[in-house]
Amino acid sequence: SSSVVCRDGCIKAVGQADVIRNQFSGATFERIIDCSGKCVLPGLVDAHTHPVWAGDRVHEFAMKLAGASYMEIHQAGGGIHFTVEHTRKATEEELFNTFKHRLERMRRAGSTLVECKSGYGLNLETELKMLRVIERAKQSMDIGISSTYCGAHSVPKGKTATEATDDIINNHLPKLKELKLSGEIHVNNIDVFCEKGVFDLDSTRRILQAGKEIGLQINFHGDELHPMKSAELGAELGAQAISHLEEVSDEGIMAMARAKCAAVLLPTTAYMLRLKQPQARKMLEEGVIVALGSDFNPNAYCFSMPMVMHLACVNMKMSMNEALAAATINAAYALGKSDTHGSIETGKQGDLLIINSSRWEHLIYQFGGHEALIDYVIVKGKVIYQNERCGTMSSY
Repeated sequence: SSSVVCRDGCIKAVGQADVIRNQFSGATFERIIDCSGKCVLPGLVDAHTHPVWAGDRVHEFAMKLAGASYMEIHQAGGGIHFTVEHTRKATEEELFNTFKHRLERMRRAGSTLVECKSGYGLNLETELKMLRVIERAKQSMDIGISSTYCGAHSVPKGKTATEATDDIINNHLPKLKELKLSGEIHVNNIDVFCEKGVFDLDSTRRILQAGKEIGLQINFHGDELHPMKSAELGAELGAQAISHLEEVSDEGIMAMARAKCAAVLLPTTAYMLRLKQPQARKMLEEGVIVALGSDFNPNAYCFSMPMVMHLACVNMKMSMNEALAAATINAAYALGKSDTHGSIETGKQGDLLIINSSRWEHLIYQFGGHEALIDYVIVKGKVIYQNERCGTMSSY
């Protein structure tokens, strides 16, 4: 049997239980958790979410089931523009309260580090409102957050893509730089939706380059609905990660492998939009660092990384070991945080899951079973969720 010791928010020791017992024989601990018959895993990392928004889009699910495509809904005034309209009207307090509840649900499903995007404002005022909400959660909640400016999520009504690009480069990004210097908002990543009918390759390049120049990591949407050569662009610009990649080219995959640019694959989106599956196997074989994300948003309403891992295994032909790595250490890498998160190693942050099973594979195997499986969620060595039901019910 093994033990893990956390102190001052970090993992201080990992190893054989008797060795650890001797090493810390004189130490006192705030809490000792008996994990007999259970598994200890790294906290899960969700590498792609859109969790700050207002307005309900459940009606669009029926439209999709009836055969409407993503872009057809978008062009009919639904999709991102529907959410933008409602998010612009919402107060900061309203957005924070719904965001907080969503983060709590993600945490209960085992996520201890989550990438969180803006992108439902598309004007400076609302984008900053969303980023302030994310910053507030960073400061007040026991969950890791990597924040992403995604003002180029869609072209705002009344603007061309070129005008929107100029506005972002000349107005949005200078303001973000100013707020970073003053300590008000700390944004980690920059994102663009590089897609036919949204931001083309040239506009995407300009925005990402300008973001990189003010110290933001490049982490963007690419090659989702049409082949755009986004992967090749990301590799050229030194992107940390590119998401979606359903339509990536073979050349793009090889370029990402060479550049050590992570692929954040989103099995929920391919499933819900009935898109072709990303080529996870080819990427893995070519040496691409494959990560996973839930893509939580009004269009793909899933909080659960265990369900994402299950879909990755069944639909994208990943092994359970590959899926777990993709939802922990590789997802942390996609956020530039693999030196501190994503694995159980001495010196890393004490983010852990304890599951109510002697086999860790149950976390993936049981589709939708995490509510009876996840016993404890620990962030920075502190228990932030304990599942009272795990002691009274079988997880099988």
